[in-house]
Amino acid sequence: MTFCISIKVKEGIVGLSDTRITSGSECINASKTTVIQRENHSMYIMTSGLRAARDKALTYFNEVLRSQDIYFSHLYVAVNAFAEQVRRVRSEDINDLKESGYNFDLTCIIGGQLEEDKEHKLYMLYPEGNWVEASEDCPYYIIGESAFGKPIIQRTIDYHSSLLSALKVSFLAFDATRVAARDVDYPIDILIYRTGTYHLNQHRYEDQELLPISKWWEIALERAISRMPNDWTRLVMD
Repeated sequence: MTFCISIKVKEGIVGLSDTRITSGSECINASKTTVIQRENHSMYIMTSGLRAARDKALTYFNEVLRSQDIYFSHLYVAVNAFAEQVRRVRSEDINDLKESGYNFDLTCIIGGQLEEDKEHKLYMLYPEGNWVEASEDCPYYIIGESAFGKPIIQRTIDYHSSLLSALKVSFLAFDATRVAARDVDYPIDILIYRTGTYHLNQHRYEDQELLPISKWWEIALERAISRMPNDWTRLVMD
C-alpha cells in the first residue's frame, strides 16, 4: 500500500510520501514522488497504485514534456496532459490486468505552480483520468492508506494554517499510518513549495532521524489522556 499526502495552505504546499513497496512477501523502497522543475515552472506528481502503470504513464508523460512543455502555462494544462497518458495506459493494459485478476489502479496527487498560475495549485487525479482541485474548504488530499491519518488532519489543519503546521501534521498523519499499516514505512520523501517561488525543496528522511519526534508524540498523547476530564466516566466507573 501507500501513504501520500499533500496539503495546500495559503503560504504554499506540503507533500509527504512513504517509499515502501510490497510485492507478496518482498519489500523494497522506491520513490513515489516525481518532481519536474524548471524556471517559473514547478510541479510534482505523487502516485498510489500499480507501479507498472505509474512508470508507464510517467514515461509517456516525459515524452509529452519534451515536445509540449513550453505550452504548459497553467498547471491544469499539465494535469490534463498527464491524465491523457493515464487513460492511454489504462486502455492498453486493462484487458490484460483483468485476465490476471487485477483492476487498473493509479491515483495521483499533482501540485505546484506554472508560469501563469496566480497561485499554487493542488489536484487529485483518479484512475479514469478525471480530476478534482483542492480548495479552501478541502485543502488536502491523501492517497493510499488514508483512514489512519485523516482524523489528525481534519481536526488540526485548514487553509489558513501555517506551512510549518501543515508539515508537522503531515508527519503525524504518516506516523499514525505507519504504526497501523504494515505496508507503509520509512524512508519518507518530503517537499515544500512556497507560493510564487517556482522552487520545490525536497528531503528524504530515514526512520532514525524522526524517531525522537515519534517518541515525543507518543508521550504527548499519554499525557493528554491522563489530563482528560474524568467526570463523564463516573456513571460506568463507580
